[in-house]
Amino acid sequence: MGDSIAYQTSPTFVEPPPERSFFFQYKSVAGFFQQDDPATDGRSFDYQIVNEAADTTQWARFEHYINGLNQDSENDTSFKVLYLGRHGEGYHNVAEAFYGTSAWDCHWSKLDGNGTISWRDARLTDKGITQALAANQFWKTHEDVPRPQSYYSSPLDRCCATASLTFDSLPLPEDRPFKPVLKELLREALGVHTCDARSSKSEIHSRWPDFAFEDGFAESDPLWTADLRESDSHLTARLKKAMEDIFYHDSNTFLSVTAHSGAIAGALRAFGHVPFALQTGGVIPVLLKVSKVYGQKPVSTILPGTPPPSCPGDATAATGAV
Repeated sequence: MGDSIAYQTSPTFVEPPPERSFFFQYKSVAGFFQQDDPATDGRSFDYQIVNEAADTTQWARFEHYINGLNQDSENDTSFKVLYLGRHGEGYHNVAEAFYGTSAWDCHWSKLDGNGTISWRDARLTDKGITQALAANQFWKTHEDVPRPQSYYSSPLDRCCATASLTFDSLPLPEDRPFKPVLKELLREALGVHTCDARSSKSEIHSRWPDFAFEDGFAESDPLWTADLRESDSHLTARLKKAMEDIFYHDSNTFLSVTAHSGAIAGALRAFGHVPFALQTGGVIPVLLKVSKVYGQKPVSTILPGTPPPSCPGDATAATGAV
């Protein structure tokens, strides 16, 4: 059964959902993608190489099968295919690798940069741009893969850039244009790390004028706080709510979501999918059964956020250019 959110026990990152007579229940349908297999190692998995083995007829059969499932399903059940893409490498990823995770978490992540590079609302590195362009090339050379009908993205710059570089130049079908929508709740784990604080709505629009904002998108960041880091349980509930909002308003079957490692991990937990650690620039397809369940949501306890860890004496000793 789906879980409702005990907001009173968590930071005020997420507003209570609107009252409805039903909630969504998710079931990840395994057996179609290698990422469904617990034995698949996400650290070395390359979706571009693996999919070379899938011929045109396989993808055509898959799309036909999914459309058939939806035609034959009851009114309160639908099947969705989600392309969950992680942004390409950002400057914050480079900084964490340079300083080490311990020093990053307790010190460097709280700063806007190191004097050489900036990582507040981190942008893509050259490698990150290359990763996004590789995804673009994959879509160009695999015309048989069903194109997304809808596009959603985290509003953080690295996700906007990744989505744009991946999809904007593709020769897409007229009925499946790249018209991305920015959704606040698709963001990375909230708080403390400045790389996960977003720019203002005006700044985002200036850089990405073709991206639409969801209704109610605030000018200033309403979610990020400097003193508390969001818990995994709250992150999972937030991503569950984000997907619920998408499914409530969007009846399309094939959906692209460009987000972050933590956000995608939270979505996979909400779906009951096996854990899968995406590399920067990676993509995981998920076949999801979505059912409306009428009645009251069960309640689950969600842990509050935590302050950043204390640094050992030598944690900030590393200096120099990244």
